[in-house]
Amino acid sequence: MAPLTGFLNSLTPKFYVALTGTSSLISGLIFIFEWWYFHKHGTSFIEQVSINHLRPLMGGTESSISEPGSPSNRECETSRQNLSECKVWRNPLNLFRGAEYRRYTWVTGKEPLTYYDMNLSAQDHQTFFTCDTDFLRPSDTVMQKAWRERNPPARIKAAYQALELNNDCATAYVLLAEEEATTIVDAERLFKQALKAGETIYKRSQQCQHQSPQHEAQLRRDTNVLVYIKRRLAMCARKLGRIREAVKIMRDLMKEFPPLTMLNIHENLLESLLELQAYADVQAVLAKYDDISLPKSAAICYTAALLKTRTVSDKFSPETASRRGLSTAEISAVEAIHRAVEFNPHVPKYLLEMKSLILPPEHILKRGDSEAVAYAFFHLQHWKRIEGALNLLQCTWEGTFRMIPYPLEKGHLFYPYPSCTETADRELLPTFHHVSVYPKKELPFFIHFTAGLCSSTAMIALLTHQFPEIMGVFAKAVSMISRTCIEYL
Repeated sequence: MAPLTGFLNSLTPKFYVALTGTSSLISGLIFIFEWWYFHKHGTSFIEQVSINHLRPLMGGTESSISEPGSPSNRECETSRQNLSECKVWRNPLNLFRGAEYRRYTWVTGKEPLTYYDMNLSAQDHQTFFTCDTDFLRPSDTVMQKAWRERNPPARIKAAYQALELNNDCATAYVLLAEEEATTIVDAERLFKQALKAGETIYKRSQQCQHQSPQHEAQLRRDTNVLVYIKRRLAMCARKLGRIREAVKIMRDLMKEFPPLTMLNIHENLLESLLELQAYADVQAVLAKYDDISLPKSAAICYTAALLKTRTVSDKFSPETASRRGLSTAEISAVEAIHRAVEFNPHVPKYLLEMKSLILPPEHILKRGDSEAVAYAFFHLQHWKRIEGALNLLQCTWEGTFRMIPYPLEKGHLFYPYPSCTETADRELLPTFHHVSVYPKKELPFFIHFTAGLCSSTAMIALLTHQFPEIMGVFAKAVSMISRTCIEYL
């Protein structure tokens, strides 16, 4: 140790300036490279080298999760081509205003629907329930004004006026069922009256559809009214516990009116089949609608993940999986969860009850917080019913963000996450709800480490240059302490 001590005592302050300056330069270059690599690939270079090369040499196991196959890559490319602006969709499972939303207001004093959401619904009603030939029937003329009316009592009054003019005005019964009925039973009774009137009008329109373009437009309107009524009757049956009846109505609707896929009736069907625990039927529906050419939804992605999770969740243990690695079935389930979380990253916090639920809005933004609220509101019970499903979700969902490149201009299985979702969700969701925003990916540890190393060595180099004698004494003291510790060990 004597030669080492003599060498350290012979070092001048200039040596320490050069040493710390060089260390600062090297760590700075590493920091710049790490930052560039992270922005380009979404992960840390040092971390990847440690996991993929050093860990196997030290006896560790490599990650068992495989990369997505070519079908997912094709799906990715197709989704990128179909990238569009944030589009608001009608919530397939929207509640009843009078029987559910208004009762919530009575109990809590809070308004669950925003003006923007209700205005979108008014536009939907005018699109679905009116046409250019309404002036031919006085009752339809009154209802055309009713759908434009903002005041609920005025809309209800107009519906009664339409019924006075024509007792078979189907849209008037629809409005009363939606907004005046205070229970689901009352709503179902009014919808049955609407169905009777709607079927009569629909058959009459079918006979006259080829007479003129106006009659064709009238048939489209009457078709929309009939489909809407049947769908709401199915939802009434579902809420009243007659689930098999609801499933039959939905299946008949999908067979009778296949072009109306934009109404997403299959999402109502999925939820009812999950309630029946008819998982084979759920898989059959997914096989038809979980397609590249069709727009995805949280219901599609998370239901697919739930079915794969169901096969392994009851026996899944994080400790066992870390020792032996994931089985093929577990890898498939984890990949399905990662796919679902990438599509909508807000859902897991509601399923895991890390955030409180509210009543879902009448419109949703796909991949947004509004869609997450709507999905979890109806599907949380299905996840709870399957033993271990939420446990597997809790253990794996955050791993999705290690695969999604940073920043959000890049995606993995889907097109990049839209930046406009937060603004649109704030318009759709009530002010008392804390809107969930896209989880920003945190910087890796090694970027923080190299930044700290670069800064500290640069500071030491500066202090050594300014105060060479003091820093020389300090360096010698540190070296003496280090040598003492080494000798002690």
